[in-house]
Amino acid sequence: MSDSLEPLTGNGQIDPNRRSLLKAGAATLLLSLTRIGMAADSAPIIAAVRVWPASDYTRVTIESNDTLTFKTMSVKNPERLVVDIEGVDMSRALETLGDKVESSDPFIQRLRAGRFKPGVVRLVLDLKTEVKPQVFTIPPVGEYQHRLVIDLYSPASAETLLGSAARNETKPRQEEPRQARNDKPAEPRANDKADTDEPVDRRKLQVDRLITVVIDPGHGGEDPGAIGANGTREKDIVLSVAKKLKETLEKNPNVRVVLTRDEDVFIPLAGRVAKARKLNADLFVSVHADAFLRPEARGSSVFALSEKGATSTAAKWLATKENNADLIGGVKLVGVKDPYLAHTLFDLTQTATLNDSLKLAKAVLGEIGNINTLHRGAVEQAGFAVLKAPDIPSILVETAFISNPEEEKKLLDEAYQYKMAQAIGSGIKRYFAKNPPLARTKLA
Repeated sequence: MSDSLEPLTGNGQIDPNRRSLLKAGAATLLLSLTRIGMAADSAPIIAAVRVWPASDYTRVTIESNDTLTFKTMSVKNPERLVVDIEGVDMSRALETLGDKVESSDPFIQRLRAGRFKPGVVRLVLDLKTEVKPQVFTIPPVGEYQHRLVIDLYSPASAETLLGSAARNETKPRQEEPRQARNDKPAEPRANDKADTDEPVDRRKLQVDRLITVVIDPGHGGEDPGAIGANGTREKDIVLSVAKKLKETLEKNPNVRVVLTRDEDVFIPLAGRVAKARKLNADLFVSVHADAFLRPEARGSSVFALSEKGATSTAAKWLATKENNADLIGGVKLVGVKDPYLAHTLFDLTQTATLNDSLKLAKAVLGEIGNINTLHRGAVEQAGFAVLKAPDIPSILVETAFISNPEEEKKLLDEAYQYKMAQAIGSGIKRYFAKNPPLARTKLA
């Protein structure tokens, strides 16, 4: 009797036809098993999870080595958001996700992750209140791999934070034409204490016109900004400087200052502009501390928007890098166009706004030149997305190069941060002394 497991013919010989069929079947089985093994090996692996709570929205980020496929479902009574991630298995990172939710989170009560069925992991977000969720994926960029982002916005803040107002409002604000502005310096106020360190009780002071200044600390949250040689993050430095600038400006009783962010949270570029327009801001100042290709690059700079090309190669490179913040921080942009540049808004209103931006930039540059070397001795211009409000004079201040070890050390120094804030504040005061804000009507 043959030891072969293959079927035999009546004469004890192996049937060649059956042999071929068995070989083909074995090959098919082997190929199927191989494909299963390959599929298992190629399944996305969850590498990291992060939760970023903030007052206006909370972000949950799932980072993996490949694109994640997902489905979402909102459930009422109680409020929950369910996200099913397909083609993955539970991992150590996912198991720790629930531990990353803070009790102070304004939106998430509890976050659970578990195996829903073979090849599907279910995330359940038990919510404290009604939210407007945005769930989307981001391809690899910067230091990040593929990301699945879950943003939970309050219904009231979603439109502004996502920049909807900036994208949809293509008409300038209703106010007197800027070109009619009186360039005569304003008369000093008797109660103006902006140059003193005395605290001012703003409630006891009478003012006839509040000036609104929006300060924009660049980057934040998932977007750390530039990283210094010693690990200093731009987002931390500029938030600190912005808070000091707010403190400095608010010593003047007729100035109201609002930060686009006062915590470690990512705000899309359009959302920053939209917030300034919603507040009917008189000025917009974006604060940065960027890096350059060469570590020896040094000095402070002030930028305004360019209607045409950048004033230098470095300015163009820097604008491109800053405009990539939305890619790094992560924002879902569906069919978004740039209404401010695409619709030829460089009319009289925009031209006047640019002129005012250049005046503001020159005043600020003159002041910060007293505390730090200037990268260039003149105001530069480039196509910064965050400066594109058509009706608000806007500038971007580079406080120093964080990529330069000496300047990184400066930026970490509280005393230097205060000096920089005071210099920017003095430049803003100089600008308003020569360009007093006009009366205006509120946005509808």
